[in-house]
Amino acid sequence: MEWETVIGLEVHVQLNTQSKIFSGASTAFGSAPNTQACAVDLALPGTLPVLNEQALKDAILFGLAIDAEICQASVFERKNYFYPDLPKGYQTSQMDAPIVGAGVVEISLEDGSTRQIRVHHAHLEEDAGKSLHEANFEHHGQGQSGIDLNRAGTPLIEIVSEPDMRSAEEAVAYLRKLHSIITYLGISDGDMSQGSMRCDANVSVRFKGEEQYGTRAEIKNINSFRFVDRAIKVEAQRQIDVLEDGGKIVQETRLYDSDKNETRSMRSKEEANDYRYFPCPDLLPVKIESSLIEQLRTQLPELPDAKRQRFESEYGLSAYDAGLLTGERAIADYFEDVAKLSGDAKLAANWVNGELSAALNKEDMNIAASPVSAEQLGGLIQRIRDNTISGKIAKQVFEGLWNKEADSADAYIDAKGLKQVSDTGALEAMVDEVIANNPEQVEQYRAADDGKRKKLIGFFVGQIMKVSKGQANPGMVNKLLNEKLGG
Repeated sequence: MEWETVIGLEVHVQLNTQSKIFSGASTAFGSAPNTQACAVDLALPGTLPVLNEQALKDAILFGLAIDAEICQASVFERKNYFYPDLPKGYQTSQMDAPIVGAGVVEISLEDGSTRQIRVHHAHLEEDAGKSLHEANFEHHGQGQSGIDLNRAGTPLIEIVSEPDMRSAEEAVAYLRKLHSIITYLGISDGDMSQGSMRCDANVSVRFKGEEQYGTRAEIKNINSFRFVDRAIKVEAQRQIDVLEDGGKIVQETRLYDSDKNETRSMRSKEEANDYRYFPCPDLLPVKIESSLIEQLRTQLPELPDAKRQRFESEYGLSAYDAGLLTGERAIADYFEDVAKLSGDAKLAANWVNGELSAALNKEDMNIAASPVSAEQLGGLIQRIRDNTISGKIAKQVFEGLWNKEADSADAYIDAKGLKQVSDTGALEAMVDEVIANNPEQVEQYRAADDGKRKKLIGFFVGQIMKVSKGQANPGMVNKLLNEKLGG
């Protein structure tokens, strides 16, 4: 029988509010350790938490974006457990009455199919601090660890899915879609490398066709799309191997080791009653007026799915191209600028998804750091459209812009003398020269059928491009060759 993987994700998203969820302490990134943890964050005697209104609004915005229920009577609770970087000995979180109820996220897969992934709920909570080990902080002596509490109290929304995913591909697609939604909303930068978005994956296996779920393992704190993919695959295979050897899966929390590409046991998995949840006595229930929900609904930006559909209809793009361009808001905005400046949306899409994307990936850059601005790329595409340069020369111009050798495509083209030769007289002379120098190929061409002629014409075009140093207008060259060779 064939095994099936069952996956549910718990995704923690740091909200980019200026202050923490229950205090006025700063959330600015990069400060010296323990300089941004105030008395409220540490729950020192006599302190009282006050809910950050913007964090509440951000959570509601997310709920509206996934068409979820918004709980108009939301309650904060204390989740009790001990961990070195949890200064209070408990985490202020939500359980029975989370801010966001059931919703749906639609994902698109590589084969073009779509799937609906249900969100069980999303709740507000505070982040813990961060443990630093040996090389990461200054200390005296060996074998020591330090605690940085700057992150303690940073607002989070934890987005809990139903176990609706059946492959690592689906899980990554879901995670990317969440990343897209939160960054479109502007409620988080979603930077997984810095912990702004983290993922716990609940993984189990069962035989296809079975209704009952298998025993699950939770893989904690996975911090990249690639590692989510690898961790789920290796954990599913581990469980299959155990079961096929006659063993049993233990419900536990595991860690993913990216160096060894394996998961290893961390601790037995806690149940909700182990945390002794109870309503936080320091925070009143949150009552959300319908008017606030409707006000926030009017502030929703154009979200990824709507933008993708608009790109298809307005710009005539394929579903594939539109999907790539709308995955990140910054890329979508960049593309629209290029399309408007160049006057050719299809060429703009080809260049953003092709040459630009490849260059960014090679240098591990995001679109905001691109050395080639939308204005520069738009100018480059204009020169392709008006036949100033060929597509091949355009790649050379792009590389020059990327390396900051010129401020614009026009400046680089002029400096390097790259203007395409479109003068009929000059091109005709080149064509005549190539035909005269290659009588054998001319005979083969004239004796061939139409199918072979298409291949043979490439030889002549190549020779002319060599003579012109790549600057001959390909369209005009083909036309002249067909005329003179009798094509």
